Amino acid sequence: MLVFPNAKINIGLNVVEKRADGYHNIETVFYPVYGLYDALEAVAADEVSLNVSGFGISGNDGDNLVMKAYRLLNNDFGLPPLAFYLKKAIPMGAGLGGGSADASFTLKALNTMFDLGLSDEQLERYALQLGADCPFFVGNRPAFAQGKGECLTPIGLDLRGKYLLLAKPAVSVGTGDAYGGVVVRRSEVDLRQAVLQPLDTWRDTITNAFEKNIFARYPILSSMKDEMYSLGAVYAAMSGSGSTIYGIFDHAPKGTILGSCFCKAILL
Repeated sequence: MLVFPNAKINIGLNVVEKRADGYHNIETVFYPVYGLYDALEAVAADEVSLNVSGFGISGNDGDNLVMKAYRLLNNDFGLPPLAFYLKKAIPMGAGLGGGSADASFTLKALNTMFDLGLSDEQLERYALQLGADCPFFVGNRPAFAQGKGECLTPIGLDLRGKYLLLAKPAVSVGTGDAYGGVVVRRSEVDLRQAVLQPLDTWRDTITNAFEKNIFARYPILSSMKDEMYSLGAVYAAMSGSGSTIYGIFDHAPKGTILGSCFCKAILL
């Protein structure tokens, strides 16, 4: 079985409070990016294995979320062995949800392959065991996210026909570093309402709470955001805790972002 886990961007991100368990409650809007995706194939095999190729590969197979997703369902359903082939196109450590998408698409593929009969709600519960933003990729629709990112409410945001330019420099931002310097506060702007306003209002109302601290550490990210606007972006921001900067354009962007090791324009 062959599936194509897609990327996502965060539109706005507020860190509203620190939880007793050490995590943080957030508010953000997840938006799927279907024009950027990995390729994941699962085939019958004598033993479980994973072959990974493509963009920015690191780590070992045992830590890969595809393998963790397989083991999670295998524990409950006793699945036959499979060989997984994962070709990465979504950059790692980029705030684009590539690993989370791989995990959730593995769960969905196994559910289909072996007729497990799991509902989306059940798949989301499994996905949450793999990562806070993994449940989003089960439904894979624009959603307002709360809690750690797992409490999802569909939102009527439609950016079809807009152009998205993604740019990532050769730096990655650790989640711990991002949260270590963030200011925890409730936003005065209701993000659910702000994203439904005209796109040209977003620059004044929608912010990513991680940007101030992370831009101070990595000035190249601030420069890349400025460059998005100089190319004509209607709105530009960092996705999640970084390190991808994206711009949303009314027309196809003409040019690339200096300092990026990954740069891709996509029609949404």
